[in-house]
Amino acid sequence: MTIEQNLAGKVALVTGAGRMSGTGHSIALALAARGCDVVLNGSGSNPASWPAGEKAVGWKGLESVAEEIAALGRRSQVAVADLTSCEQVEAMIDAAVAKFGRLDILVNNAAAPVGEDRKPIVDVSTAAWLRVLDVKLNGAFYCSRAAARQMVKQGQGGSIVNISSIGGKLGGGGAAAYGVANAALQSLGASMARELGKNAIRVNSLCIGVIDTSRIDELPDATRQAYTDSWIPLRRLGTPEEIGDVVAFLCSDPGSYITGQSINVDGGVVIH
Repeated sequence: MTIEQNLAGKVALVTGAGRMSGTGHSIALALAARGCDVVLNGSGSNPASWPAGEKAVGWKGLESVAEEIAALGRRSQVAVADLTSCEQVEAMIDAAVAKFGRLDILVNNAAAPVGEDRKPIVDVSTAAWLRVLDVKLNGAFYCSRAAARQMVKQGQGGSIVNISSIGGKLGGGGAAAYGVANAALQSLGASMARELGKNAIRVNSLCIGVIDTSRIDELPDATRQAYTDSWIPLRRLGTPEEIGDVVAFLCSDPGSYITGQSINVDGGVVIH
């Protein structure tokens, strides 16, 4: 099937785009396949900390994604920036506009890795709590504010998509910081949609379920099987490519009347 180039001439920024099996990688490729030039953001983490599968194949993080985008005939820009710094975020977006002349799409995909926040709330340290919210929520706010200012200045509309989680709707024990950050991200998206609609800027959140990425590689096989056997109505994990396709739809003309939504992409776990 030939993918329609319905985003030709657009420029997108995707945060958290450097993991080989991550949603950011697939989102960046989905947008590029439809005609976008793409700014690829990552944190500049030490390659020694990357998953074993990436090391085994010589994965180069953002540079590998940039090579794939070039193979699709599109341009890219690698942008290493700490999203918890509003100064670094604004410099990243200024550099993107300096290179490409515009910014039309922002995908807030970055998230802190699973860590010391995954404990009962009485045992979560202040530092672990703040780290999750700093990356997921504050980083998305800094990026969205700077991107929206540029989109308003251009006067041609735009699209912002937040990659959130059904964890922000379901809650759940042992992951309070994660749930709160994602619920707040959905609320931020709804508020921005109401404010920016008059500028033809659409803002939506994807509430994703269990996606087969490196973030769940360490789950025991029994846990993965339980997800597919009894928790997910479609009886399988989602793929990063499916997330990329939904993002591309929301950013293109077929999705042009959708804004302010928190859309479940989870195999049927949350039915409302």
